[in-house]
Amino acid sequence: MPEPTNPEAGALAGTAGAGTAATGTAAADTAAAGTTAEAITVVEPGPVSRWLSAQGFGHEGLEPDHLGIETLAVEPLFLPLIVAALKASGFDYLQCQGGYDEGPGGRLVSFYELVKLAALADQIALASDPAGTCHALPATARPEQVRLKVFLERDGDLTIPSLYGLFRGADWQERETFDMYGIHYAGHPHPKRLLMPEDWKGYPLRKDYVQPDFYEMQDAY
Repeated sequence: MPEPTNPEAGALAGTAGAGTAATGTAAADTAAAGTTAEAITVVEPGPVSRWLSAQGFGHEGLEPDHLGIETLAVEPLFLPLIVAALKASGFDYLQCQGGYDEGPGGRLVSFYELVKLAALADQIALASDPAGTCHALPATARPEQVRLKVFLERDGDLTIPSLYGLFRGADWQERETFDMYGIHYAGHPHPKRLLMPEDWKGYPLRKDYVQPDFYEMQDAY
């Protein structure tokens, strides 16, 4: 993102060019301070964000992705309440749950993709003829979708309430995220690794993961 221009700093730098070395140094310092200030990005609330705010649910709006999907940050404690409210409002399908690591020193993130699938099916039904052929629905039509993110400090508590009670599809997805990133999902009925052996050390997709020097062959049967 381009850094903001500070006209006062620029003027000082220009004056310093014709002045003494001391004045020039001071002007350069002022210009540097002005140009290193970070611009603040204001995110316009989307429809889901406005609805959650009206219902009294705390959250933070993030920038939409390249497809324009609304993205929100929520606290771990409030995740089940917010997801339950969204499910009751029509977001009836957990399309995806996963995680990622922001990088060395960064946070771990658990994300959730919620979709209004039944609403899209209704649109298709209304746009179809008796033979089931859809004529009026645009080819680019997509179901309404929202992405939720929970940010966790890598050296802090890595526990999030499980969404298994709301969406059974969270079962293996939460297990895989635990297996790869070490994020624990409280209340999950089967809190075990999905891909790696139970006694495996570390979480392979974390950026701070140290690959072992050797592997012990285990009996697959």
